[in-house]
Amino acid sequence: MAGITRDTMVREVLVSHPDAADVFDRHGLACASCLASGMDTVSAVATMHDVSVEVLLAELNQLSDSSEPEE
Repeated sequence: MAGITRDTMVREVLVSHPDAADVFDRHGLACASCLASGMDTVSAVATMHDVSVEVLLAELNQLSDSSEPEE
């Protein structure tokens, strides 16, 4: 299940998945230390910094999927 979408707030991603900071960093996005992370969506940040939204979402959701407990 893809829990992180284009419209998910960056701060929400960072709070729910602290390792997401590494994903953002790999793409040159200093989201973990940016004051605007509480106001920007994943899509907005990617677009502003010329990063592929699809690639960023895939990596974030891969991280998200790997941290969910198996049933």
